[in-house]
Amino acid sequence: MVLSSRTFCAHVIIINFLLLLSCNMVYGTPTDIFCLESIKKSLEDPYGYLNSSWDFNNNTEGFICRFTGVECWHPDENKVLNLKLSNMGLKGQFPRAIQNCSSLTGLDLSINKLSGTIPTDINHILEYVTTLDLSSNDFSGTIPVGLANCSYLNSLKLDQNQLTGQIPGQFSTLSRLKVFTVTNNLLTGQIPNLRNISADSYANNPGLCGSPLPACQAPPSKSNSAVIAEAAVSEFIVCHVN
Repeated sequence: MVLSSRTFCAHVIIINFLLLLSCNMVYGTPTDIFCLESIKKSLEDPYGYLNSSWDFNNNTEGFICRFTGVECWHPDENKVLNLKLSNMGLKGQFPRAIQNCSSLTGLDLSINKLSGTIPTDINHILEYVTTLDLSSNDFSGTIPVGLANCSYLNSLKLDQNQLTGQIPGQFSTLSRLKVFTVTNNLLTGQIPNLRNISADSYANNPGLCGSPLPACQAPPSKSNSAVIAEAAVSEFIVCHVN
């Protein structure tokens, strides 16, 4: 039977689609597998949570999706959706290799012993992140302004660290942000205008001020006596110079 041109074209399209699908049905997305391998190498794992579960000698479909703390977009596709590595006793610095999990939307590294600074280019490392939990670690330094460019963020937890400096004013542009906590840090200065974020989210940062916290104090102006004293000193110096 001779196929019509329309039917023939339809068959060609279907065959090409199946070929494309078969080419993509590999055992894993290489960058995501490399992402997890690099994270495992970069962190100390004293309790063996990663060492006992993250076995890269496996070649079955979706094998990384069965790793402890790993959630995939689809169980048969090695594309990481969320990493939940909370309360594992992990040590080291923020694992920059996470940037190779290019489809990641959620990261939870809370209740570990991670230290050092939060990368200034974190918005490039976690381009599509919606939830980020770095609480209860030993991160120090300032809060990166780059987080303000993570425009999909709806939850950001930075409490229980050693963070210093100000909360970037640019955070007021994070229109999706619903959860934000920085309690128990060493932060100072005026807080940005974040809607629906209560005063409790800033607790135990004695240097923070501004609504919903107490208003920031204006720098004290010089008293009249101080101005007169300064003028007298200046006049005394001029007289002696002349």
